[in-house]
Amino acid sequence: MADASLRVTVSASLQPGQVREWELRLPPGATVSHALEAAGLQQADLVALALGIWGRSAEPGDVLRDGDRVECCRALTVDPKIARRQRFASQGARAAGLFARRRPGAKQGY
Repeated sequence: MADASLRVTVSASLQPGQVREWELRLPPGATVSHALEAAGLQQADLVALALGIWGRSAEPGDVLRDGDRVECCRALTVDPKIARRQRFASQGARAAGLFARRRPGAKQGY
């Protein structure tokens, strides 16, 4: 008879540059909140985090399926588009972009 438990991964980024993962086995019908409790994450740790399953927004009461990955992500501090524009402005047009590294003697754009 096959194992009736769910295999779930919980991934959390509680601090910048730190990602922790837990491989869990949960009973059928387990929710996101059950997975977070099984991983040992406290409710106080999760207040400012966004929850998701495979990159899609999730709620604590959402039911999990076998193989799901529950993600706890911190909010972005800088808009990625603005950060890219700032990097481009500081590097200049020749040092950034698709054609930044050309072979010596190659045609422009290749």
